[in-house]
Amino acid sequence: MSDNMRQLEILRDAIPFLRNSSRLEQIHKGYSSDKKYIVYDSNEHPQYILRTYSIDMHSDKQIKFKHLQLMEQRAVRCARPIEIGTIPEQELGYTILSFVAGNEAFEQLPQLTEIEQFDVGVEAGIELLKMNQVSAPDHKEPWYELMSRKHQRYRTQYAECGVVIPNDAVLLSFIDSNLHLMKDRPNKYQHDDFHPRNLVIKDGKFSGVIDFDRDDWGDPIHEFVKIGLFSTEVSIPFSTGQIRGYHHGEEPNEEFWRLYSLYLAMTLISSVVWVLKVNTDELDDIMRRIQRCMDDHSNFELMVPKWYSQV
Repeated sequence: MSDNMRQLEILRDAIPFLRNSSRLEQIHKGYSSDKKYIVYDSNEHPQYILRTYSIDMHSDKQIKFKHLQLMEQRAVRCARPIEIGTIPEQELGYTILSFVAGNEAFEQLPQLTEIEQFDVGVEAGIELLKMNQVSAPDHKEPWYELMSRKHQRYRTQYAECGVVIPNDAVLLSFIDSNLHLMKDRPNKYQHDDFHPRNLVIKDGKFSGVIDFDRDDWGDPIHEFVKIGLFSTEVSIPFSTGQIRGYHHGEEPNEEFWRLYSLYLAMTLISSVVWVLKVNTDELDDIMRRIQRCMDDHSNFELMVPKWYSQV
């Protein structure tokens, strides 16, 4: 028996909930240090997602599990929390979530018509709005103070990293001129990684949201930066639909676009720092995306990006 098979048998024996499963299949995707498995029932149907992690992360995972329970209470279409526990002898913690049937929207969207892509985006926006209704605990730091401090840290690291974004002086000036807009913004629950790789489509329809591992608290408009950085590369109709669905089918107001542009601009700076720390092999891809975002906003002279204006 291979080491991998032996580990899977250990997990099935240690977690009573899994003993009636037929097999576990490891998922090799994402940046998380967690190990992820699809759990199949006796009929070979995928039923659950098992995540295991170092036991010293268990307290943090319990908090995230409670967040998923909040999502379930609000009928968000996402993976449902089933069980959380520990395997002390393996120094592991684990969570079991329901399996969201379908395939990644990243793979499925290009196969749909533009109208279908738009409709999936609308449904995704509706679910995102549900998530963003949950208010942060009272002890959470105000959004403006938190983000101002994070931006200054990223800005210092960017200045020292040796990688330069073309026209970065204009970019940084735009950020400085608009940081005040973050004052008194609502502090709400954020998925914080909402884009087609974390959304599921089944039979051409939106099926659900997955991977809440990076969830956080803050201004709901910050959720939309992944549209500019990632989603529009996959599908502009989907991206437009997400914005419209979130706004009840109406056009977003000027405040939305100015804050969206501010958060996107700030993310361009932090993305350079992040990729140099996490995976330098992706630097060229990140720089290409950054340039596309700069072009979309004419170096942030435009608040409404060109891709949206042309829809």
